[in-house]
Amino acid sequence: MDKHNLHQKKLVLFGAGNIGRSFIGQLFSRSGYEVVFVDIVVPIIEALNKKRSYNVIIKGDREEIINVKHVRGVLASDKEKVVEEVSNADIIASCVGDNALPHIIPLIAKGLVKRYERDKNLPLDIIIALNMRNAAEYFEKELSKIIGDDYPLNKVIGLVETSIGKMVPIMTKEDMEADILQIFAEPYNNLILDKKAFKNPIPDVKGLSPKDNMKAWVDRKLFIHNLGHAVITYLGHLYDRKFTYLYEALAVKKLYDQTRETMMQAAEILMKKYPGEFTIKDLEDHIDDLLERFMNKALGDTIYRVGRDLLRKLGPEDRLVGAIKMGLTHNMNVDNILYALVCGFYFRAVDESGDMFDRDIEFVEKYFKNGIEYILLNVCGFNSDKHRHISKKCRKYSEEIKALYKIKG
Repeated sequence: MDKHNLHQKKLVLFGAGNIGRSFIGQLFSRSGYEVVFVDIVVPIIEALNKKRSYNVIIKGDREEIINVKHVRGVLASDKEKVVEEVSNADIIASCVGDNALPHIIPLIAKGLVKRYERDKNLPLDIIIALNMRNAAEYFEKELSKIIGDDYPLNKVIGLVETSIGKMVPIMTKEDMEADILQIFAEPYNNLILDKKAFKNPIPDVKGLSPKDNMKAWVDRKLFIHNLGHAVITYLGHLYDRKFTYLYEALAVKKLYDQTRETMMQAAEILMKKYPGEFTIKDLEDHIDDLLERFMNKALGDTIYRVGRDLLRKLGPEDRLVGAIKMGLTHNMNVDNILYALVCGFYFRAVDESGDMFDRDIEFVEKYFKNGIEYILLNVCGFNSDKHRHISKKCRKYSEEIKALYKIKG
């Protein structure tokens, strides 16, 4: 704690990676919080404790440097220390990926128990900075397994879902070696979170945007932002295999327009699903802003990175199929999204070494070789009887794509 401010509030932040440093840590630090990062990367934790600050380099029309102060680090392997930090935190945030959650949730649980033993009426909020549908339910289930039924989890712990829209520019090896703590970021600095989930008053932190209907905003991120990413990536890759960056594909008017129309189709579906939550103008403005952000050359976002992992991104609840199924439920037109989905079946982008993503190789060899119908059933989760018309359209689109882009087989 800052020796000059004995009442400085403390955020314990799991994950000192891109989103942790460039976004969540930066927002809370600039609003007067001490930020304690918990991570497994020894050099980053050591550097945080040595320097007690780091720079966020904003990459936009002009470059800006934000110096983030009042920070320190704790190694995740130092479990007793982590548990102690959690037990006396003012707020917690988790910025780790799905694969790390099983390692941090037990630490959080032990900290909550220790806190409860000290004061049974001291609520704590946990911001789940992860683009996962039903993230709060997952945390509740996993925490409950450890802390047991006697702990009044729903009474004292706020599980706050978020919608993370911030994109982090690619950093070169040279950038990272120049300063292990510096991190690049786009200018966007808005954290959407669940207003109703907080047990304490919502923190007075500039950049927080609390929403009443959080599910609608999580779906907006998935079915407009993530969907738009997928659409331009899959269209752009087919249009020109030499394209490396998203902005190259979006510079082609035909591809830009088709991506925008597809995102607008998803917007119409969202409005039907969540009546009164969005206006068409709100969503149209959001789409235009996203497309402008996607074209930010400083992001350096590659078609390979944005499109890879087909088994996940073409999955039953993900960005494209999830939007299609939502549209079908409301008897709405989904043809543009469906076309983009089929384009995804032909995605074969490679990294800078010329290699495809491992799971994309699996997609080609295990699923694609068995045909469109097989992909629709076994990757996308469509039903052969219920979605017969979808299968028919997809086969038609597949033939059109093969003819247009001279794809054999």
